[in-house]
Amino acid sequence: MIIESAAVKLYAPWVRSLKDKRTVVKSLITKTRNKFNISIAETDAQDVHQTIVLGLACVTDSVSHADSIIDSVLAFIEDNTQASIINVQRELR
Repeated sequence: MIIESAAVKLYAPWVRSLKDKRTVVKSLITKTRNKFNISIAETDAQDVHQTIVLGLACVTDSVSHADSIIDSVLAFIEDNTQASIINVQRELR
């Protein structure tokens, strides 16, 4: 069993309130969950308006498949939001 996780930090300069941020985060999480079979949640900086930190994880039977899934999710996130990815920390177990 291979588990790969990632913490993705995004910057959304147009967000002016926590309500705006919540709208962006909920939409992105829902779209990502519907497209991929992964776990995803906002994991940090909940009170910071323009910073979004998402934690995601997948479980599979090979390292190459796990890398492929995480790469696909990152590309999907980049394509489906105006926020910029500023940092990604990946971990493989």
